[in-house]
Amino acid sequence: MSSDTVASADTGPAADDSLIVWSEDFLRYRWGESHPMNPIRLALTMSLAHGLGVLDGVEMRAPASAGDALLETVHRREYIAAVRAAGEMAAGGSVSGFSPAVAERIFGLGSVDNPVFPGMHEASALLVGGTVAAADAIATGSVRRAVNIGGGMHHAMPARASGFCVYNDCAVAIAHLLDSGFDRIAYIDIDAHHGDGVQNRFAGDPRVLTVSVHQHPATLWPGTGYPEDIGPETGHGTTVNLALPPHTPDRLWLRAFHAVVPSLVRSFRPQVIVSQCGADSHRADPLTDLGLTIDGQRAAILAMRDLADTHCDGRWLAVGGGGYGVADVVPRIWTHLMAAALGRDVDPSTPTGDDWCDTAALAARTVHPDFVTEVPAHTMSDGGDTDFHAWEGNWGQDAPDGISAHLHQSTDAAILATRSAVFPLHGLDPADPRD
Repeated sequence: MSSDTVASADTGPAADDSLIVWSEDFLRYRWGESHPMNPIRLALTMSLAHGLGVLDGVEMRAPASAGDALLETVHRREYIAAVRAAGEMAAGGSVSGFSPAVAERIFGLGSVDNPVFPGMHEASALLVGGTVAAADAIATGSVRRAVNIGGGMHHAMPARASGFCVYNDCAVAIAHLLDSGFDRIAYIDIDAHHGDGVQNRFAGDPRVLTVSVHQHPATLWPGTGYPEDIGPETGHGTTVNLALPPHTPDRLWLRAFHAVVPSLVRSFRPQVIVSQCGADSHRADPLTDLGLTIDGQRAAILAMRDLADTHCDGRWLAVGGGGYGVADVVPRIWTHLMAAALGRDVDPSTPTGDDWCDTAALAARTVHPDFVTEVPAHTMSDGGDTDFHAWEGNWGQDAPDGISAHLHQSTDAAILATRSAVFPLHGLDPADPRD
């Protein structure tokens, strides 16, 4: 398939003002055969993007691994040592004084979610290096947009692996941007799971606005990210959580996003936007319960790009994240993500191609059966409806056709809860839809 399939409706930075960070070694971040996070999702994404011409003529940058000094801007030294030792033990080595039982209990290494694997430190540090390389390219002005689909490990804590994440590349990259002179950074997380690790790192820092749009914590791990969680006093209002009910479809998710995020970004006036673009908000994801289609996810990505263009002179750093529809969903949405960053928007009606579908179908056979929930799709769309009704205040709008009244009301309640919690701290009126 040729680059003729790539549209160019974007008027922002062109491909030569954008960066795609990629290394085949990203595929070494592999938890095990039965684990839901399978790096085949990255390989299939790159294959699809190449097949559609999205990456034609694009020189991708292979990153260097993050060194310990860089990792220590977020993670504790003893934790980094434990990760390194765990990987060496998994490879058959011997590490004096290392106890697997202690590593699991203290550092979360060796749990069901976070089993140890050979080269764990090296693979994890490379993902961080990729996101930091993207951040550095933006910080130095060599590009305005940069993408690392291998990044997005937003759950990792300073001294604990969590939620399939060893090192928190998002937090390290934000810390690097701060050290590079930026003092207003907006982090927008659209993964179905709460972006707890990034929030944890910057909750008290008024220089960083963290916005997480996720499935309600009463219904999904990690059980955090309630709208009332606005951070400690030193950063009141720069911690934002929009918690949406299970089965929220495109039209309601977009209604909620646009009722909360643009106003806060406009008020905060960031110099750069960092987006975590987890794909597990998709309706077919085996681990979550939201109801987005590829079309809704694409609309969210384009909305974040527009915010960067409007408020940050186009400076936009985007990373991957969750997403466990590894043979179909993730490759399509992250191909849309890279296309958006390159200014080469892919028309949703574009065929994915028979060759790619055959490859994806074969790849799906290697995935644990618990996590194969789809047959590779033949277009870059699910036929989703992204024509949402804008929030017009808390006065009881009727649900549009095709949307249940209960889900509509629950979504509007989530919107008002978040606006009520944080809008006054930004000088905005939570009840006024103009704010």
